[in-house]
Amino acid sequence: MFNKSNVSISISDEESDELARMRVRVRRKRKKNQLRVKSAFTLLLLRFFLRYWTLLIFVLAAGLLLFEATRIGRKPGLVVKSKDSPVEVKNSSSVEHSTRIEPRTRDARGGRDRCLKLLPPDELEHLDLPVNEETRSHVKKVIYFSENGILDVVGNDTFSQQKSKGTRFNLFTGYQTLDQREKSFKASKTAEVHCGFYSENGGFTVSDEDKRYMQNCKVVVSTCAFGGGDALHQPIGMSEASLKKVCYVAFWDEITLAAQESEGHKIGDDGFIGKWRIVVVRELPFTDQRLNGKIPKMLAHRLFPHSKYSIWVDSKSQFRKDPLGVLEALLWRSNSVLAISEHGARSSVYDEAKAVVNKHKATPEEVEVQLAQYHHDGLPENKRFNGKKALSEASVIVREHTPLTNLFMCIWFNEVVRFTSRDQLSFPYVLWRLNVSENINMFPVCTRKDLVNAMGHIRKAKPLNSTMSMF
Repeated sequence: MFNKSNVSISISDEESDELARMRVRVRRKRKKNQLRVKSAFTLLLLRFFLRYWTLLIFVLAAGLLLFEATRIGRKPGLVVKSKDSPVEVKNSSSVEHSTRIEPRTRDARGGRDRCLKLLPPDELEHLDLPVNEETRSHVKKVIYFSENGILDVVGNDTFSQQKSKGTRFNLFTGYQTLDQREKSFKASKTAEVHCGFYSENGGFTVSDEDKRYMQNCKVVVSTCAFGGGDALHQPIGMSEASLKKVCYVAFWDEITLAAQESEGHKIGDDGFIGKWRIVVVRELPFTDQRLNGKIPKMLAHRLFPHSKYSIWVDSKSQFRKDPLGVLEALLWRSNSVLAISEHGARSSVYDEAKAVVNKHKATPEEVEVQLAQYHHDGLPENKRFNGKKALSEASVIVREHTPLTNLFMCIWFNEVVRFTSRDQLSFPYVLWRLNVSENINMFPVCTRKDLVNAMGHIRKAKPLNSTMSMF
């Protein structure tokens, strides 16, 4: 008998498995529907692109043109220092009062805007040297120590005592004492200083023909390659007026002469290779070729006694601007007597000293002696003197030959001889000791890049096997 009120239904395992499979089939059908929806949407987008692709490209091109138009319409600003405030003020309209153009500005073509602003070509053709004016400096006359002069010995410091110290001073430089060094920084109306060419037997000998040529130069662009390390790069960008008024002189030693002749670069009968007058120097006074190179670099006023202006260019660079235009832009326009590039990587002489040692440009002992002397003399660690960057990159030097700049270069040369050959270390010290920063144009790195093309060194310069130095 069965109980009608209670009905029980039993479900076997086989029936439950069948129900589960049905559920799985349902889920799988749902996934297929989702994929079909996505595929349909993708197909719709593809059909839309194929039908309207020309219109899409046109819209994209119009957007790019609009963006470039807005960029061209923006004028690059100039950085101008106001006389009434030490704060730099942005000014896009006053070009004649600008002291520096930002290196990162861009011209209408998207390239870097030129930092060096020369006069137009027609004005460069008629540009002439200014009429001689009386020097504005307190230094009116510079007397150079010489072997035959009465200034050979000062106090109790004699040549024999100086020789025994084993310095690099020799018959070319003269034997500067520490007392003479100190007095050179305290020059008054008349300055007395060692400045190379101390003795006729000191070396750096050039032919009489070359001497006559150099004595007739009023404006000179010079370079040198000693030890055969660099090629000769012909200058470009000069005006016809500059070609008639400016001397281009390259100093070689016999090693460079032989290296260049082996490569087919021979000096013509007129003494020229291209636009460069080649002056072959014999009997170089130092075994260190870097130190020999400081002579034409720093002592242009001694090599070209009648020159009013000079532009020095390192042999690793190609000069590519009009010389008279450069003088106008960097000296006459800013009322300066010397223009030199700021250092691009560092600002402090103490930071530069670390870099010199790390790059093996000088021994730690040499640098330590130099910095110890400068620290003793009170050289500050300031990265700027009177608002100007203290450290220079001296591959390009533009200057007027005045008593003040001549004294500056003589002292700078003596510091390089006494300490290391790295002139970046001694430049801030001389600038600080003479306190002449108001007459110095420390132009930005981008201006130097406008002045020259960086070509680099071809090979390492060969040192001399013997020296004329007499200790």
